[in-house]
Amino acid sequence: MKTIIHTSDAPAAIGPYSQATLVNGTLYISGQIPVDPETGKLVEGIDKETHQVMKNLKAILTAADMNFDNAVKASIFLKNMDDFAVVNEIYASYFNNDQFPARETVQVSCLPKNVDVEISMIAYKD
Repeated sequence: MKTIIHTSDAPAAIGPYSQATLVNGTLYISGQIPVDPETGKLVEGIDKETHQVMKNLKAILTAADMNFDNAVKASIFLKNMDDFAVVNEIYASYFNNDQFPARETVQVSCLPKNVDVEISMIAYKD
């Protein structure tokens, strides 16, 4: 059985998709971009953008009664690979005890709303 996860603490979907779906203990979180859910506006600057994306992911994890410890896979999409070190450091700061999920990071030519970073995630809970 599939459960749609939605929270007002993360940006609403900007297309025909859900913030996340939960199936048999596995949470599939759609790619998050740096939109502040309170204002609906994009934050700017790669450090602020990355923190906002991680906050959005955290809000969705929380809505599914999970946290970053439950993350098993992440995909990071960057507009510019020169931002990798900054994004990597901020991303790592959200995980406890070096319990990092599997991950890939790729550079893409363009992202929704022309943002610099987007991150999707898969999490699991028994």
